Amino acid sequence: MPEGDTVWLAARRLDEALGGAVITGCDFRVPQLATATLAGSTVINVVPRGKHLLFRFDDGRTLHTHFRMDGTWHLYRPGTPWRGGPLSSVRLILRTEAWEAVGYRLPIIDLLDTRDEARVVGHLGPDILGSDWEPGPAVERLRRDPSAEIGVALLEQRNLAGIGNLYKCESLFIAGVSPWRTVQDVDDLAGLVTTAHRLLDRNKARPSQSTTGEEGYGRTHFVFERAGRQCRRCGATIRRARQGAAPADRATYWCGTCQAD
Repeated sequence: MPEGDTVWLAARRLDEALGGAVITGCDFRVPQLATATLAGSTVINVVPRGKHLLFRFDDGRTLHTHFRMDGTWHLYRPGTPWRGGPLSSVRLILRTEAWEAVGYRLPIIDLLDTRDEARVVGHLGPDILGSDWEPGPAVERLRRDPSAEIGVALLEQRNLAGIGNLYKCESLFIAGVSPWRTVQDVDDLAGLVTTAHRLLDRNKARPSQSTTGEEGYGRTHFVFERAGRQCRRCGATIRRARQGAAPADRATYWCGTCQAD
C-alpha cells in the first residue's frame, strides 16, 4: 500500500502539472460517477491528507481519491502512450491543454462539495507530513487505547495519518521497540512518532524509500521484507508474522534481539 510519502509526492507532481489549469476533458470510469464531469472548472490545488488526495476546483467541488493497495496517478503529455497498465484498469482521466492525468486502479473516487471534505478525511488523525505536524496530538490519540499493540496502533489512521507498514516496521526497529509491545509499555511514544516523521519526511521528495540511508537492492531497509536474513545491527535472524485482525492484518517484520518484548 502506498504510504504517506508516496502520496505527498504524487500530490506535489499533480499540483505542479494541474494547478491553475482548466480541465478540458474528464472521463469518470466508475458507475456512480459515469455522468459527472469536471470539464470547464479550474484546478485550485492538489493536496495530500495522510494517504488521501484532494483535488480542489474553483466551482466549489473537491475530487477525493485514495490509492489503497495499488492505485496510482500517472501524468502524460497529450499524444504520448500511456504505460500505467491496461485500459481496463483506468478509473479516471483529467485533461488540460498541457497534461493528461490518468488514475489507475483507484478503489476510492468521490466528488463532493469542498465544504464537505471532512466527510471523507475528517476522521483522520494528525497528518505526519502536514505543515502543522507536532508529535503531541498523535501521542495523545495513541494513548487512548493503551492496551493496543503498538504495531497495530501506528497503522490506525485515526491516531496519525500517513504511516504504512514499511515505516511502521522500520520506525519500531530504529526505536528498539517490539511491534507486539502495548502502547502503555512504550517508554517514548513521542520519540517513536518523531522517528517515523523523520523517515517519511526524508523520503517524501523522491520515489525511493530508504530508511538506512543507503541505496541498492537489499540495502534500503533494516527489517522490512527482510525475513530470514541477518539483522544489520546484531546479526540475528529477522522475523516475520501477521499482526492485527483480519482483513486489516499486515506482515510485520522485526528483530527479536534488537526489539525484545
